[in-house]
Amino acid sequence: MTTPPARLPAAPLPAAPLPAATVLEVLDWRRRTAQSYREVRRLAARDPAGAHRAWVQARDELFATHPASPLLADDRARFTGLPVPAYDPAFRFEVAVEPAPPARFEAETGTDGLVPFERIGLVRLGALGALDVWRLRSYGGGVFVPVKDALAGTDGGTYGGGRYVLDTIKGADLGPVPPDGLVVDLNFAYNPSCAYDPQWACPLAPRGNVLAAAVPVGERVAPAVD
Repeated sequence: MTTPPARLPAAPLPAAPLPAATVLEVLDWRRRTAQSYREVRRLAARDPAGAHRAWVQARDELFATHPASPLLADDRARFTGLPVPAYDPAFRFEVAVEPAPPARFEAETGTDGLVPFERIGLVRLGALGALDVWRLRSYGGGVFVPVKDALAGTDGGTYGGGRYVLDTIKGADLGPVPPDGLVVDLNFAYNPSCAYDPQWACPLAPRGNVLAAAVPVGERVAPAVD
């Protein structure tokens, strides 16, 4: 039985169309993100930790210098790098995509309107649990795997709405596992733009992408400052 689509709450959409310059800046951000993941996949074949270092460096550079950086002006002025722990190979998984009952959800986004997703299966991450794998049901398609863990919303933990591990429509793809699997490396979990700028609205992790375990790797949130 197909689950009716759930609509996740999100911030209001912009009242006016985005200027062409802004759209092209976001396009360039996505282009450079895709380029960085091509390098990640190349390096990870022999050195996953080195691939992770390259990914952190590329992401730090984008946040610090790119006009489409989601950092607010004050945050960019004091930015010294994203809080990302050192690579831990225990959180890298090569997994098959297993069957799961059909399900759907819809999310409002700041630039792409109402985005529909359908579940295509799930991946099992050992003792951590399982994550649903979603397909973007609109032009271009794409695979989407978010994760929300036990550290979500805690001081210095992970973003309360969850992080993204795979978002292939933006090029965030860690590689295939033949014949029908994926590389799911939680060291590469990253915060969506809405974690930095509330004007962005991003798809958040649905119920099937919530882990009871802590995932201390990947991009964290900075500790609160008194």
